[in-house]
Amino acid sequence: MNAKKLKPNDKVAIISLSSGVLGEPFASHELELGVKRLKEFGLVPIIMPNSLKGMEYLKNHPEARADDLKTAFADSEIKAIICAIGGNDTYKTFPYLLNDDVFISNVKNHPKIFIGFSDTTANHIMFHYLGLDTFYGPALLTDFAEFEKDMLPYTKNAIDYLFNPTKEYEIKSSPIWYEDRKDFSVSAVGTLRVSHNESKGYEVLQGSNVVSGKLLGGCIEVLNQLLPDENSSNEEKEILTKFNIFPSLNDWKNKIMFIETSEEKIKPENYRRIIQKFKNLGIFNQINGLLVGKPIDEIYYEEYKQILKEELAEFDFPIIYNLNFGHAYPRMVLPYGAICEINPSKKSIKLISTTLE
Repeated sequence: MNAKKLKPNDKVAIISLSSGVLGEPFASHELELGVKRLKEFGLVPIIMPNSLKGMEYLKNHPEARADDLKTAFADSEIKAIICAIGGNDTYKTFPYLLNDDVFISNVKNHPKIFIGFSDTTANHIMFHYLGLDTFYGPALLTDFAEFEKDMLPYTKNAIDYLFNPTKEYEIKSSPIWYEDRKDFSVSAVGTLRVSHNESKGYEVLQGSNVVSGKLLGGCIEVLNQLLPDENSSNEEKEILTKFNIFPSLNDWKNKIMFIETSEEKIKPENYRRIIQKFKNLGIFNQINGLLVGKPIDEIYYEEYKQILKEELAEFDFPIIYNLNFGHAYPRMVLPYGAICEINPSKKSIKLISTTLE
């Protein structure tokens, strides 16, 4: 199922599937900025009715979050769905979505662009389960509502892919990376992020063969959450075991996997545990290559890199490290289901197919 590329005057839904921060008064200036930037792309933002009900309400009412998604997919005029921000419990929407035959039919018969990152990984994997190719990339509050005078150039250019997809699209390393903001108050609007020249670019951790495969992955902590274990809550175990949407080994076959870490900055020992968990499941026996995002603020940059080299040395697929996707700024757009080609000797990453019509 392929969504259609964006065009000027397309309506796009803004949705809160995880945290309800979009509806808090302290974030009103960010909402205003995000809407303004979407309009500058020529798009028509539609704020979904429950998305502004605030953090406490949406935390306690996952059915309201799900209703907004169902409403967006039922509306033929809405061409894309943009997540407000991430969070930590979008999996709670699954019972209200995956038990709804009308929603599932709308997803299959009326595909739309769906974009976000972080906890939204769970939604992406759900859509993969349903057969819809989505987009791992910028969210409203984190990217469109950037406090600088415009969106970060690399991120803004990445959004253009949704308007002008090509079957030969090279994903280049950003020449600049930015630190996370600490101040999100009104007084911070117009201030520049702390930035650094990118001195490392793409790092090849192993592998020399040119490989290709369809993209599949997300935030490593959320992927891990979708595989409940002894560290999971009873609610997580109940919901995630019932719906069992995590890709099977056959789903991972010949894929280019992509992973990145969240703003939680997980400790290296926990990172290693998750990599080992995926290894023990046999995922790394199936994939053709691995793309790894830059850690936010480069915290544990060397530690994560060393863990990957140690834990995955037995496999011969290429690992490319330090990509601009996920929680670190700036962000690219990674299309689930698009064929990605990795050429380690050239440090080249290309999309050689598109999932947009």
